[in-house]
Amino acid sequence: MSIKAKLSLSISIIVAVILALSLSIYYFSSKAEVQSSLEQQVNNIAKQISLTITASESAKQSMEDAIGEKLRLAAIAAKAQLDPDIDNVKNEQLVELSRKIGVDHITLWKRFDNDVIALKSSDPYEINMSSKTWDYWHIAFLQLFKNHNVTIPQGQKLENYWSGPFNFSTSDPKKIRKWGDYYDGTTNYMINPYVNAQVLLDFDYSIGTNSIVNKIIANQQDILEITGFDPQFFGKRPIIKMKKGIPVFNLDVRDIPFGQYTYKDQENDSIHIQNALESGQAITAKSNIMGKQVMKTFIPITIDKTYVICISFDQQAILKPLNKQLFMQSIISLCLVLVSMLASYFIAGFMLRGLNQILSKVNAIAAGDFGQLITIRSNDELGLLASRIDTMGSNLHSYTTQLQDTAEELRSTKQYLESFVNHTSDAIHVSDLSGSVIQVNKAFEKMYGWCEEEALGKPLENVPPDYLSSHYELEATVLRGGSVTDFETVRYSKSGELIDLSLTISPIRNELEAIIAIATISRNITSRKQSEEIIRRSEKLSVVGQIAAGVAHEVRNPLTTLRGFVQLQQKTGSLSQANLEVMLGELDQINMIVSEFLVFAKPQATHYQPVNILHLVSDIMMLLDSEAKMSNVQLDLLADPMLPEVIGEANQLKQVFVNIMKNGIESMSKGGMLSIKLECCRQESIIIQFIDQGCGIKEEDLMRLGEPFFTKKASGNGLGLMVSQQIIAAHKGTIVFRSQLGEGTCVEITLPMRT
Repeated sequence: MSIKAKLSLSISIIVAVILALSLSIYYFSSKAEVQSSLEQQVNNIAKQISLTITASESAKQSMEDAIGEKLRLAAIAAKAQLDPDIDNVKNEQLVELSRKIGVDHITLWKRFDNDVIALKSSDPYEINMSSKTWDYWHIAFLQLFKNHNVTIPQGQKLENYWSGPFNFSTSDPKKIRKWGDYYDGTTNYMINPYVNAQVLLDFDYSIGTNSIVNKIIANQQDILEITGFDPQFFGKRPIIKMKKGIPVFNLDVRDIPFGQYTYKDQENDSIHIQNALESGQAITAKSNIMGKQVMKTFIPITIDKTYVICISFDQQAILKPLNKQLFMQSIISLCLVLVSMLASYFIAGFMLRGLNQILSKVNAIAAGDFGQLITIRSNDELGLLASRIDTMGSNLHSYTTQLQDTAEELRSTKQYLESFVNHTSDAIHVSDLSGSVIQVNKAFEKMYGWCEEEALGKPLENVPPDYLSSHYELEATVLRGGSVTDFETVRYSKSGELIDLSLTISPIRNELEAIIAIATISRNITSRKQSEEIIRRSEKLSVVGQIAAGVAHEVRNPLTTLRGFVQLQQKTGSLSQANLEVMLGELDQINMIVSEFLVFAKPQATHYQPVNILHLVSDIMMLLDSEAKMSNVQLDLLADPMLPEVIGEANQLKQVFVNIMKNGIESMSKGGMLSIKLECCRQESIIIQFIDQGCGIKEEDLMRLGEPFFTKKASGNGLGLMVSQQIIAAHKGTIVFRSQLGEGTCVEITLPMRT
């Protein structure tokens, strides 16, 4: 080791260690004292702020209550001038009365069973509105009509009167209003005057809570933000309602009723809020958020209900004086280190000669010359450094050669990928985030008809109007980071022809994992769709052939009755009115059976519309009843009579249900029960279960169900379940088979509800 290095290193280490110990002792002793004082100061400031905010919120609540009392007086005044029967009140009369008593509008509500509807109003947008979806507002209306008083915790409650919190109007979501609702039983309607409540929101931002919060933050540089939490809604999904087609975040369901929430630590903040609520005391916590050391104080306050105020302080800003002193001490220490280094420099200056050779070698390497060698061969650090630099030069030469080979390989790979993209049979196009096409391949030009010059630089507008909503959903899925695989849809070509396609859509990301473009691969499946339709029609004809015998037997029964009455007519020459009514009933039965059978006798166009599953299954049970009786099978239906509708093609669904029910009947060679269960699942979908008591299915065969031409029936073709699975998939549903050999089979179909 060189003398220069030894002297410089020894002196620098000694000086640095002494100064570091001195600074550390000073800093940590001072910091502990400042921290203790800071926490006490923070708690005092936080309590003062909470008292100020409590007073402001109470003032705003008093203003709102005063407006509520004014609306009650207005309602009483309106009642005195209105007919007690709502049918005798005119909307024009309400317009004049609103102007006269000094409110914006008056609406009259009437109760109908479990609903309350606005029948008359000075505001035409209020007429025929229902409160059924208004949460606690609807509950308050029903309580007012029933008991003349309201008991829910929300809103202002007076005798025969209730006023909910000011909020965005349902009839005009751009306006904030305050409503009052009065009903004393002397009229057959509830009087609802309301006024513009923008003044309450303006109060909040001018001299109210938010104004106070902003002033406190402006005057206290150490305070990062002040946040008001509503524990009832914080940490839960925002409640956003659609009013007149506009999404509205109502003022009474906000998780942050005042202040800002920039420094988020939602999981820990939720715990601290609950601790503050349970203890009723201020809770202080420290965390690192957005690169800042933040101290948060949570204080519960009660106004109209309990809130939690969070005051966030910048610990680093509070410790600035201490850090400033530490900085000055560090500067002094640095100067001392520089003096020691300067002294060692003159002592060891003569030892710098060997570094020139090392510098020459480094310059040669920088210029690309890796062959020059250093002649220093001493055993000290200079000798070791010279040896390492020679090794580094050799390694750099090797790495440079490898990089050149890798670059050549990358060029080859790029050419291969470009060749693959341009010669694949699937159309590929890439769009930027604004929708403009930035790249297409040869197959795209051939499939869609647009050449590269026509497609680049503008959006590809080839989506049929009926498919725009699904197209936007696909884009949203990809922009959220997901991908779409084998999504079947249709698109226009340049000539206007519709093409059946299977789309695979994926996001393209940059080196920072940000999405910069969307790649779409289109595969023409027109021929496949045509083949599937042919198979579906063949299966439908096969089903018709199988149920023809049952239908013929069912038709023969009423024909026998008709023949008997005709023979009676030949013998007696007359028939009674009762006989004629029986004959007409039998003819109606034949007509119904033939009408059901005609569904399978001709192709049906695919037209999705609301379908009542309960009626559809009931009709099929009637159609298959005779065949079931011949097989000693009993059909049993368990369903909710108020089952909602689904969107689909009734004839295709009927084909699926008939296929499954016939399979169940045929599996019970010794008779049994075929149960059909219909039920809702979490208000999202409808579940249809077909449960038979047949022979069951082997486990190895269960995995092959739906495979083309796989069947265990002597007269089957193996296409029925395959077509059924395709129909259910086209309806965005699922079909699941569960079976045990000798114990029967359960076929469960899930279809999305009509929305």
